[in-house]
Amino acid sequence: MDKFNLVSKYKPSGDQPKAIETLVEGIHNGYDFQTLLGVTGSGKTFTMANIIERVNKPTLVLAHNKTLAGQLYSEFKEFFPNNAVEYFVSYYDYYRPEAYIPKSDTFIEKDAQINEEIDKLRHSATCSLAERKDVIVVASVSCIYSLGDPNEYKEAMISLRQGATKSRDDLIKDLVNIRYERNDIDFKRNRFRVRGDSVEIFPVMSNEKAIRVEFFGDEIDRICEIDHLTGKVISTLKHTIIFPATHYAISRENIQEAIKDIDEELAQRVEYFKTHDKFIEAQRILERTHYDMEMLLETGFCSGVENYSRVLSRRPEGSIPYTLLDHFPKDFLLIVDESHVTIPQVKAMYHGDKARKDNLINFGFRLPSAYDNRPLNFSEFLGKLNQTIFVSATPSEFEKSHSKQIAEQIIRPTGLLDPEIDVRPIDGQMDDLISEINKRTPKGEKVLVTALTKKMAEDLTDYLDNYKIRVKYIHHETDTIKRMEIIKEFRSNEFDVLVGINLLREGLDIPEVTLVAILDADKQGFLRSETSLIQTIGRTARNSNGRVIMYADTVTEAMENAIKETYRRRSIQVEYNKEHDIIPKTIIKSVRDIPEITKNVKQDTLSNEEILKTISQLEFEMHQAQEVLDFEHAIFCRDKIKLLKQEMQS
Repeated sequence: MDKFNLVSKYKPSGDQPKAIETLVEGIHNGYDFQTLLGVTGSGKTFTMANIIERVNKPTLVLAHNKTLAGQLYSEFKEFFPNNAVEYFVSYYDYYRPEAYIPKSDTFIEKDAQINEEIDKLRHSATCSLAERKDVIVVASVSCIYSLGDPNEYKEAMISLRQGATKSRDDLIKDLVNIRYERNDIDFKRNRFRVRGDSVEIFPVMSNEKAIRVEFFGDEIDRICEIDHLTGKVISTLKHTIIFPATHYAISRENIQEAIKDIDEELAQRVEYFKTHDKFIEAQRILERTHYDMEMLLETGFCSGVENYSRVLSRRPEGSIPYTLLDHFPKDFLLIVDESHVTIPQVKAMYHGDKARKDNLINFGFRLPSAYDNRPLNFSEFLGKLNQTIFVSATPSEFEKSHSKQIAEQIIRPTGLLDPEIDVRPIDGQMDDLISEINKRTPKGEKVLVTALTKKMAEDLTDYLDNYKIRVKYIHHETDTIKRMEIIKEFRSNEFDVLVGINLLREGLDIPEVTLVAILDADKQGFLRSETSLIQTIGRTARNSNGRVIMYADTVTEAMENAIKETYRRRSIQVEYNKEHDIIPKTIIKSVRDIPEITKNVKQDTLSNEEILKTISQLEFEMHQAQEVLDFEHAIFCRDKIKLLKQEMQS
């Protein structure tokens, strides 16, 4: 299928039709950048879906975290059940990057646990892009990281056609070359097994269906799709494609050529270290690289193979790495959701990665070519784009200055108004907050409370719990999947109050919320800026009883601007409701299941040596977070270090 088909019982309404028409016309006119300024609850996702259907181009939807990406993925799957909607985020349940800490002379080996389900979904995304045009990929910023050469990936695909001349042994050899593992007993994803004149293959992007290829001599006699457990034939196929089991698909010829270049670079690096009397570094890089070269020659793979990706892809030094963006055709559409958060995140990725690589390369753990295994810098990211739509309720100056036009979507089809806002004194705020919570919980209504620090969030949760209020908290230390589970429990009425620090980054879409309480609203800063306040206020704009309480002793400029903008938007909606005789109604939205994208990770007890290495890595991350002004993560690292030190002393 080459055409997007939007399936929905709703039709665009309010100012959605105008926004859709404006942005679609802008795309047809060749505008590089446009912005959709859409308030919370105005149906921005539905507008995006309509634009995608009208424009009919492969589309990348970029989100700033896995939670929001998962939510968008579920929504687009519902809108486009007959098209390919894919999910592409980091596939690590746990990830500790390779690093060296000179201060303590500590080398930290790369340690990671790959989530098989997410890996399958990532492969499904690239497979769909190779096969069809009607593809939507919902991705996090991991899409700007090095992924391998898309041309090598496509050339490595195995095309199988009934009646074609190909022997069983040739197919086995081809499967091994694209990193499939033969296992005649434990048959699962990325593996194949041989049964007489048949080869059964479990494709990399499949969960349940496998492929059986039957041979008659040197000819493919039959191709079947089978149930991987029972072996029952589901259907017969005239043709199928087996995609590589890795995105770093490298031909044997390229490996042979790359080894020569790696060996030459190694000789230059060893000479450099010896010239500067760094004999330990020279010996270190010599041993590590020789081992990697041997593994590449024997198996076509080695630990940390991504560090040789530039050489293996035969790219020149300093060239731009291949990423998911290169798997899209040139005329693809990019939609950046919550762009005021996502764009700064894209900007920050490159510098943090380079700082870590500096130590690895300067102290002989990696060759300089490892620099080219990296995320895109921001100018490179912009250079790979075709046409882009930024989507945000509070677009930043970057979006405004680069956009050819800004389409406003202020009116909510439901008639819902931006909430009324009360500013109340800090003195007595806890008693007042408990009173407001108790007014709502008997009616099944929900409350969000935002605090400034992790400790405040935890202390407030304990305080409310003492008053028999069903409450939970989320903050930076709460892992991504746990956040998604907590939000689902919140909506499923398992508790009533959710406390957080920066609840904006969760991509919260909770119609049951009738009150947002903002503590310390007058402590102006990142979490209490005009943008953050407007976004926080919008969390309760999906309920007709929505209200916001700001606890503050003074009204800051950020508070004043946020309140003015909220009432401006509210007045536009009031006029629309009067004109069309609309009575605001709370959005009713089903509680979606969490996408099956994770398994529980067992946390084993760490030895003192492992704790020391983890502390060194956290110290490194903390300093990097400070440099890019990610203070929440810096605080998280600091607190984690304290806990680990306490664990060593106990």
